[in-house]
Amino acid sequence: MGVMTLVLGKVNASAVLAAFLVFSQGAAFAQSIPAAIFTDPPPDKTHPAKMTVVHIPTHGLLINGVVYQASGAGPHPTIVICHGLPGNEKNLDLAQAVRRAGWNAVTFNYRGSWGSPGNFRFVQNPEDAAAVLEYLRSPTNAATLGIDTRRIVLAGHSMGGWVTAMTASKDSGLFGAILISAADMGRTRGTREQLVASMAEDMETLAGVTPQTMADEITANAKAFSIGNAAPGLAKLPLLVITSDDGLAPAVAVLVKAIEAQGGKNVKTAHFATDHSYSDHRIALESEVLGWMAGLK
Repeated sequence: MGVMTLVLGKVNASAVLAAFLVFSQGAAFAQSIPAAIFTDPPPDKTHPAKMTVVHIPTHGLLINGVVYQASGAGPHPTIVICHGLPGNEKNLDLAQAVRRAGWNAVTFNYRGSWGSPGNFRFVQNPEDAAAVLEYLRSPTNAATLGIDTRRIVLAGHSMGGWVTAMTASKDSGLFGAILISAADMGRTRGTREQLVASMAEDMETLAGVTPQTMADEITANAKAFSIGNAAPGLAKLPLLVITSDDGLAPAVAVLVKAIEAQGGKNVKTAHFATDHSYSDHRIALESEVLGWMAGLK
């Protein structure tokens, strides 16, 4: 009887220890998650959070955009998020988390994508991102939307990471830039037929293109589209570079080395063992971004 009690005591003690360790790990993980990811801010009846639809001029057209405005009097630091190709993952959960953290978040659609007028062209995408920044920096728009023009971060996922790199490299007035699984649109693989097939899988909602014209534009502009061209300009900005197990990390690592070779000393990198859309690491992605943004000065 005494032996049985002793054995059960050891089993119970082990179970309690295991439960404690699980709880401790969970608590530590929870402590590393910014509160803005899971906590709404206090209501501000005078300056409530709101969503504003905007139409942004770019090369004679008005593209669609949305500003997720943070609560509070402002002006607020602001992040602009560039979507990928074609942009099925728009990272709107990230936009909402950023807003809860006291930042405005801006999303937009390039010409010829997701209802924005015009025809889609890769070469136009950085132009559109630059037009968004110009729009937000306008004194009238900045006052209306509560934008702190001294603290604007440009971010992008996949092709949007390329757009961010190419645009940010020419804009020293940015507060920083974030590349999330950035795709090098100047780096093609395989035959033309394979590239055409790849484009055929990524052209829904895009206007004025075919898989063939998309493939031909990339091929014809491979040198100009190389993300490595952005290294000298990116070396002048605070930069967060996030990668995943989607096959793009090695090329991104080359870009980071090139930035550092150009004197870039403010580059933070993070890697997550997940897919291209960070499907099972959304909270980890948001935590990384919010943590980095909180440290900007």
